[in-house]
Amino acid sequence: MEYRTLGRSGLKVSTLTLGTMTFGGTGPFAAVGNSDLSEARRIIDTCIDAGINLIDTANVYSSGLSEEIIGEALGGKRKNDVLIASKARMRIGTGPNDEGLSRHHLIRECEKSLKRLKTDVIDIYFVHQWDGLTPVEETIAALDTLVNQGKIRYIGCSNWSGWQVMKALAVSDSRHQARFVTQQIHYTLEAREAEYELLPISVDQGLGVLVWSPLAGGLLSGKYHRDSPTARQIGGWTEPPIRDEDRLWRIVDVLNEIGKARGISGAQVALAWLLARPAVSSLVIGARNEAQLKDNLAAASLSLTEDERQRLDAVSRPPVLYPYWHQQFTARDRFGPADKVLDRSHA
Repeated sequence: MEYRTLGRSGLKVSTLTLGTMTFGGTGPFAAVGNSDLSEARRIIDTCIDAGINLIDTANVYSSGLSEEIIGEALGGKRKNDVLIASKARMRIGTGPNDEGLSRHHLIRECEKSLKRLKTDVIDIYFVHQWDGLTPVEETIAALDTLVNQGKIRYIGCSNWSGWQVMKALAVSDSRHQARFVTQQIHYTLEAREAEYELLPISVDQGLGVLVWSPLAGGLLSGKYHRDSPTARQIGGWTEPPIRDEDRLWRIVDVLNEIGKARGISGAQVALAWLLARPAVSSLVIGARNEAQLKDNLAAASLSLTEDERQRLDAVSRPPVLYPYWHQQFTARDRFGPADKVLDRSHA
């Protein structure tokens, strides 16, 4: 397992992170998975044995049940430097303050998450989505308070736009308060919109990148084809959205061709492509069973050839042309070789 520093922080995270949205499986999350405590223990043990040192969850996953299961499953393993990331912002009740990024909501939900996780500190605390009602100054101040209280160690944002990220960073810098060290974003071969602004911001501002649903809800696993609906689709789960199905299946065809030639799964190929992208620190992978998890874990040691990367780049280029001023950027040494370029050319 490879470990990468998370942005400009000194925290080292494994290139694969265990996502736990499948733990508990109540309410709408039942369509994703429903791992109980026993299965969660096996999945966590498998990940730790493989070198994964970061577990990702959120207070909204099965209304806190995911966090409870993690707290029970980890037990003494918390002493083995297993890092925990959680999130807050989404609605978790019927009250007027049961959502958002207010000081009231963030501090209350962090304390609830700590109890469910049976720990004294959350290593990475994400604000789960932008809140247009709460001033970002209030949000950053609340996160800074939690850092100073020792309840969280690092902060990040998830599913924010470029201008929102930069506004929060400006507030942190001007007030000398806690600063985001990472983003958690959606970024796959099928969805490369992050290359417009979020990845360049990450390189420029020193933010690590965690990628959620790197296999597009299983659609890039290689198991599904044009005429085979996925388990998530059957269950009514439509996230992440697919806007061009024909393009999706062209990508899947190339993934499977490369995988077949290598004797590996298309999922491993898709994950390896992402791990080679600038600023990417770790991929958040989930699994319905151990076999699926072990297959994904193998991607951590897979390197694609230049020809394979070029084939994947070509088939996955978005149909909308990038303006010339967004065509490329060079990653700094912190994130890779100085000449490593994220090519957006459609020539």
